[in-house]
Amino acid sequence: MKFIKEILSKPLFKAISLNGISILLKVAIGFITSKVIAVFVGPSGMALVGNLRNFLTTTEAFATLGFENGVVKYVAEHKQEEEKLKQTLSTIFLSVLVVGGVLSLGLFLFSDYFNSSIFGTNYQYAFVFKALAIALPFYIGNIFLIATINGLGEYKKVILINSIGSCIGLVVSVLLILKLKTEGALLAIILTPSLMFLVSFLSINKEIAIFKAVHSKFYNLCFLKSLSSYSLMALVSAVFGPMVLLAIRKNIILNLGIEQAGFWEAMTRISSYYFLFITSLIGIYFLPKLAIAKDNKETKSLFWEYYKGILPVFIFGMIVIFFLRDFIVQVLFTKQFLPVSKLFFWQLIGDTFKAASFILGYQFYAKKLTKAFIFFELFSLAVLYFSSIYFISIYQIEGVVMAYAMTYGIYLVSLGIYFRKSLF
Repeated sequence: MKFIKEILSKPLFKAISLNGISILLKVAIGFITSKVIAVFVGPSGMALVGNLRNFLTTTEAFATLGFENGVVKYVAEHKQEEEKLKQTLSTIFLSVLVVGGVLSLGLFLFSDYFNSSIFGTNYQYAFVFKALAIALPFYIGNIFLIATINGLGEYKKVILINSIGSCIGLVVSVLLILKLKTEGALLAIILTPSLMFLVSFLSINKEIAIFKAVHSKFYNLCFLKSLSSYSLMALVSAVFGPMVLLAIRKNIILNLGIEQAGFWEAMTRISSYYFLFITSLIGIYFLPKLAIAKDNKETKSLFWEYYKGILPVFIFGMIVIFFLRDFIVQVLFTKQFLPVSKLFFWQLIGDTFKAASFILGYQFYAKKLTKAFIFFELFSLAVLYFSSIYFISIYQIEGVVMAYAMTYGIYLVSLGIYFRKSLF
């Protein structure tokens, strides 16, 4: 009984419990949204949704200047120092505001160009990019505020905000898809994070008087330079990552057809649901702690807390999901998506490798290891792209998930060697 009480009292267990509830809610809502998309949009629409998601990843990185993880780090470090905290928030927020405004103008004026680049000339969805131009300031404002709350160590509030966001996303997505079909699915991706701005603002205002904390007199150009490492890391990931995924999807569409690309997007969508457990927990619990870890001993303790407490649970979940794969596909989508079942094995293998390497990868952000991050990121993306092209030519659509598993297996081994001093 004493052992159980000790486990229950640990901060990690509390974080897992709260995060687990939030993730279950997100997954349940994601299931409903996926079902609606599958029924009213189909595999081809699913592929277009995937293209827009990749584009948004890049847009988000440019609009936030890649400062999101930097916000978490520096807010965590300076939360007890009022002047430095104001300097951090003012410098980042005002910089992002200017860049976001320029990007919004570009998206609005060149919406036709972005439509043909992302969706192709056969689709006329330029209005989606005009809507994104209008929503972008609120979109990036929400990201900035959540990162600030996270840096303050208020992971409970981050979880609550994300849960509210999931509920808003469900309502917006279902209403828009039912009314506008594919167009609605695309608009829902853009609008949901933007609508979350008010919730994030009200939440952070209880911790910091944000309008008083953000002012031009606190702006510090020297501090902005110290954030350049985070900007470079995020931009490399956000530009080249989606670019590679778009190239792979276009290769699938060209050689196997748009429906096959939709099946891969469906598999990726399922993966993103259960992977929320890992990404959100590392982001809200481990990243702030890694950022302030003073030496290898503290870092090693955090790594092994993750490997002993989180990874085994995730692996068990992967096994359960594999045996329920046919049921999951039929519940989430329609019979038209049954070919997705054959993609599960290699996707789950790859996700296990990815989960094991994720905590190591966040060390790049926590310690600003910019050059190492860029090398490993570009290396892994190159492996993913070329192995996908090769395996798809031999194993058809299953080849893309085989390439994914191989890439993250190599990535895990590489990071294990690089961070060996913090692991052993």
